[in-house]
Amino acid sequence: MSQPLQIQLLNAKEWLSQETKVLIEPIKEKSSSILNEVKRRVDDAKESSQRIFENSQTEMDKNNPKTYRFARNANKFAQNLTEKLQAVSIPSDFNYEKLHAFCGDVEKMLTSMEQQRREAYPYISPYFIFDRRRLDASLKRLTDILNELRNSLTTKLAKAKTVQDTNSQIDKLLQTIDEDSQTQENLRQIEEREKTLEAEIAENQQKMAQVQSNAELKELIELTQRIERLRENVKHSLSYLEKPFSKLQSLARTGEVAVPLEEMSWLGDYLNDPFTALTNEENGYSLLKNILKRLDAAIGRGDLKLKTARIRKAQDQINSLLKDSLLELQRQSKEVLSQKNQLSASGAITEFQNKLTQFQSQLKELQRENESINSKKDSLKAEHEKLKEKKEYQKKELEKNIFQLTNKTVQIVLAF
Repeated sequence: MSQPLQIQLLNAKEWLSQETKVLIEPIKEKSSSILNEVKRRVDDAKESSQRIFENSQTEMDKNNPKTYRFARNANKFAQNLTEKLQAVSIPSDFNYEKLHAFCGDVEKMLTSMEQQRREAYPYISPYFIFDRRRLDASLKRLTDILNELRNSLTTKLAKAKTVQDTNSQIDKLLQTIDEDSQTQENLRQIEEREKTLEAEIAENQQKMAQVQSNAELKELIELTQRIERLRENVKHSLSYLEKPFSKLQSLARTGEVAVPLEEMSWLGDYLNDPFTALTNEENGYSLLKNILKRLDAAIGRGDLKLKTARIRKAQDQINSLLKDSLLELQRQSKEVLSQKNQLSASGAITEFQNKLTQFQSQLKELQRENESINSKKDSLKAEHEKLKEKKEYQKKELEKNIFQLTNKTVQIVLAF
């Protein structure tokens, strides 16, 4: 089995032109000959129509009452036909699509003229009979040559259309290759930026690690973490009192339960931020205890409308807190918070924190851009795969058309 003939895509049009020259040139000559004949017959029809126009005008000028109305009808009819025929534009070069459109336009024009002829002739007869016969013959000859052109379009000229379509396929394949090349270039630039970003992120993280390795800052981070754990412990120690506290606050605002203003303020603090409220109290949390006593009394009076299980859990927590179960937690919280505040007041720590904040902000921006880059990269990769498939499909269709035209098995080479 012979190897397929390899043709560079950039040379495909020229090669195809040489291969189909013997086939296409006679077709083009035939097409040109038919178009010239169409032009002659259009001109002949225009001349016939113009003759009716001129003769009818002459008759109108005589102002003969017997013929004037017939002459006027003939004059108007001929003027309309002449305008339609003058609007006909013959294609100057061979193009299947243009020829097809031209045939359609002229066929519509002839159909319209035939309808006008049938409507006008009864109002022109019996005058201008020889002129009308000459016009009918001209239009018949024009219709015949147009039918010949139409038949050629469906037979001989169809081969020429295949050549034109194949050239169009070459252009489309070249366009797809350009699109894919641009996509690959964009992908290359994205991947380069991705590498740069990865290096910048690594450098940023290294700088952050160096800052965080500072002993004082390390201690500050540890103290912050301890505070968060203590904050959770305080919240847990008051977990069953949140709803009762809220109920007590509502009753105090409506005047149903008496709570001094200072205790009302601290009650709000314990609801909003239990840890801060506890650390702001004096050792022994006397204000919280006063609130707990008022809460216990309100529960005993039945002022708080709560489920029995919730009330029981709240009373258990109240009893525990009144027995100083929070003392050690309060002491630890105050101590750790004091250490953190003292350390935070250090000028060196402030500088390190500023640097760390700056690096963290930069890292977020870099990571955000990196996410965007990854999304674009995925999109470009998908587009590249889509264009690869499109190129392969267009290449196969092109090779198939070339085989139909030349009966030669070719392989289109895309690389150039």
